[in-house]
Amino acid sequence: MIQTLLNQLNYGTILLLMLLESTVIPVPSELVVAPAAFAAAKGDLDVFLVVLFATIGADLGASINYFVALYVGRPVIYKFANSRWGKLCLLNQKKVEKSERYFDNHGVMATLTGRLVPGIRHLISIPAGLARMNYWKFLLYTTIGAGAWHSILAGMGWYLHSAVGDVSDEELAVIIKQYNHYIIIGIVAIVVLIVVYYIIKSKMKKEKRTDVQS
Repeated sequence: MIQTLLNQLNYGTILLLMLLESTVIPVPSELVVAPAAFAAAKGDLDVFLVVLFATIGADLGASINYFVALYVGRPVIYKFANSRWGKLCLLNQKKVEKSERYFDNHGVMATLTGRLVPGIRHLISIPAGLARMNYWKFLLYTTIGAGAWHSILAGMGWYLHSAVGDVSDEELAVIIKQYNHYIIIGIVAIVVLIVVYYIIKSKMKKEKRTDVQS
């Protein structure tokens, strides 16, 4: 079914696939948004609507994860992750725990930066639900993070059209995978800079409060 949707990209399938990608179903966003933007460069779609519908889908999928985690709790999440169905979704307890550690280390900002980190992106909403993070703040940060990621992928798809011209879907998928390696390195660097910025900002606030109290 997913392959059929990938072969018939439109705004509805983009939204649905990104909804699935933001839950626990392994749908590579690179092979959805970038090809859709490639099609937009040819005039078949509107690139801004591609990013919009992809981000709405991500918000919906992330919200599903958030509320499931909020209401069923950690034991049920772990049980599913270790189940046969969890393995079919390429999920396991270690991956969930990794997303929890990321959330614990970076706080609520993890819902923004986590959307840019491979292996964390589709799971970061689970620890947000477990921690009972304010939903509207969660949704805001998720929208910003997902929107940034989809904009980057859309930019790649648009650029590829001007760089390679019209190619088959199979050739495009191979090219996107090649470029995606460099994008991931760049994204990780950006996330590190954001995290460092907030750490420095937090330390400066603490020092300022200490100076005022003294």
